[in-house]
Amino acid sequence: MRRPPTAKQGPRFPPILIPIGAGLVVVVLVAVALILLSGGDDKAGPNPAPSTQSTPAAPKSSYQPPPNALAVGFGVSLVPVEGWSLVTAETKGKQVATYAPNGEPRAFYWVRQKQNVTAQAYLLGIVEGETAEEVAQLGNVRNLPCPKDVLVECVAIDYTSTTKDKSGADVKVKGTVEAYRRKDNVVTALDFRTRTDFAQKAEADAAAMKKSVIDSL
Repeated sequence: MRRPPTAKQGPRFPPILIPIGAGLVVVVLVAVALILLSGGDDKAGPNPAPSTQSTPAAPKSSYQPPPNALAVGFGVSLVPVEGWSLVTAETKGKQVATYAPNGEPRAFYWVRQKQNVTAQAYLLGIVEGETAEEVAQLGNVRNLPCPKDVLVECVAIDYTSTTKDKSGADVKVKGTVEAYRRKDNVVTALDFRTRTDFAQKAEADAAAMKKSVIDSL
């Protein structure tokens, strides 16, 4: 009896090539799936390259604050006037206040900072927060002459409002918020607020404290 002819065998692949080929197929299928999920939008531009622009360094200043200066941040400090004490509960910036003999606050001065925002935007956020629960009349934002070359945006706004003291009685208040943006995009805001019946004394003290902050910018 004749044995049937042996079937011809095709070229044999080494076993190691089988998982490699399967892996290539999986990669191709995943790539196709990603294109479909993204919608294949050919209008989208290439992904932006990572930014190499860094925040400008804080300017160097020859100003040396006195020993009683309160450090705010970014080289800025506040020198409180006699009769004004630090509000230790404040965690953002530095806030000082002056009090009547009965313990009621008569005025406060608050210095705080924020990065990478315009001076006007920061100022408006502060004054809106100050007067949110009061009957207030806001003035217009006005540009100030920048007192130092390192400053690029200087703005201010005044307001009046009516609030309540601890007894529930109405208290007339007036305030001013100023904001100064430096070339390194650090904005320093000066937030001053006083009872109108104490305004004359408070405004004189605030002017001295403002000078200490401006000197340190």
